[in-house]
This record gives sequence, C-alpha cells and structure tokens, in this order.
Amino acid sequence: MAIRKTCFLTMFSLLMILSGQNVTAQSKSEVNQTLTEKQRTIILISAFTAKGDLQKLKQALYMALDAGLTINECKEVLVHVYAYCGFPRSIQGLNTLMAVLDERKAKSIEDSIGRDATPINDTNKYETGWKNLAKLNGTPVDGPIEKPTRGYGAFSPEIDRFLKEHLFADLFSRDVITFAERELATVSVLITLGSGVEPMLSTHLGLAMKQGLTKNQMEEVFTLIEKSVSKANAEVARKVFAEMSSRN
Repeated sequence: MAIRKTCFLTMFSLLMILSGQNVTAQSKSEVNQTLTEKQRTIILISAFTAKGDLQKLKQALYMALDAGLTINECKEVLVHVYAYCGFPRSIQGLNTLMAVLDERKAKSIEDSIGRDATPINDTNKYETGWKNLAKLNGTPVDGPIEKPTRGYGAFSPEIDRFLKEHLFADLFSRDVITFAERELATVSVLITLGSGVEPMLSTHLGLAMKQGLTKNQMEEVFTLIEKSVSKANAEVARKVFAEMSSRN
C-alpha cells in the first residue's frame, strides 16, 4: 500500500511539473507572438485612410500587395473602415488603390485578385448582426435576441438597427478578411481619429483580444501608429488599453 501511494504521489508530482512547463511555454509563446507583415499593412492602410494621408496610404498599399495581400483583401479593408471614418475617406482610399494597381500594372506587376466574399442569403439581418457581435464578444449565439433597454441603442433604436443589420451583418459576414483583421483595422482607425472616441476604442481593443490578438501584438499596434501617424494618439491608446486591461 505504501509503495502504491509513493508511486501515485510521484506520478502526480510529475504531471504537475509537466503541466506547469506547458503553461509556461504557452505564456512565453503568447508574449513572443508578433504581428505578421500582412497584419502590419492592414494597420497602416486603415490608419492612413482615416487620416487622409493619401501619399503614405499609397506606400502602405504597395507594401501590402508586396506582402501578399490580394486586391480583394485591400479593397475589403478600405470598405470596412468607412463604417468608422466615413465614405469620403474610404472612397479616397479606394481611388488610391486603383491608382496603385494601374502603376503596378504599367510596371508589369501582376497582383492576385483573390477570392470574393461568399454569397449570403440572409432573411433576418438583425439576428445575423446580433450573432456576429456575440461571436466577436466570445458569448453564446444560441440565446434569445435581446434589444437594448438602455444607452444609445434604447434612445435611438434606429442606430441599433443600422449597426446590427449593416455593420455587423452586411460587413462582418463578408469573409474576405477575418474578424481579427477587421478589429485590427477598426482599432487603427479609432486611434488615428484621436480624442473623443476613447469608449469605442476601449471596446474594440477588448474585441481584438477576444479574437486572439495578444497584449504584445496590441503594443506593436501602438508603436506602429506612434512611428507612422501620431505619438500623442498612440499614448492615448496605451492609456485606454491599460485601463481596459485593469478592468478585465
């Protein structure tokens, strides 16, 4: 009996050690995880579109296409950001992409068009948008559809419907880019817009992390914005991120 007890304790201790090593390895992997070149160019495209800096946007689009983004992926990022920085900025971004593609074609550079979004037959866009938002939040999607009872959504049911049916249904259902890539684009736009949108930035920083982006990668976003767009805006984003992280 004593021998069996000793063997059990030895095996239990070994499992605990191995488990601890695995957790440590996972933690180190998360800390060391960095943004891909594709993700970095999505950040720059989004930020320069929001800022209206078309010359830097042109450079970012060249980088993106050279990094392997397809034409449709670039278009999708530029279409997505209109929901956060408006049609004028988005359309100017698309015009810039068209000019870049013409230049590259003149140089005999053949860029991949990429696949189109999967067709969707949607009979209830509000429900679809609600479910996509639930997926973003990492919450169950099989519960009852609840409409806002307080806040801006209750005060203005119209904006709640537009958000669910258009932003989270029409846009987020398009699978040319992932939810995580959409959140990277959104965060980049909100940081670039500067003061006044901190609550929205806090929400989308949280959503980005729920889509698998790490703290280390978010710090990379801030550093990239700091170097390419605005140091002041990046510092505000760091503060918002720190406050958001402390609450979670």
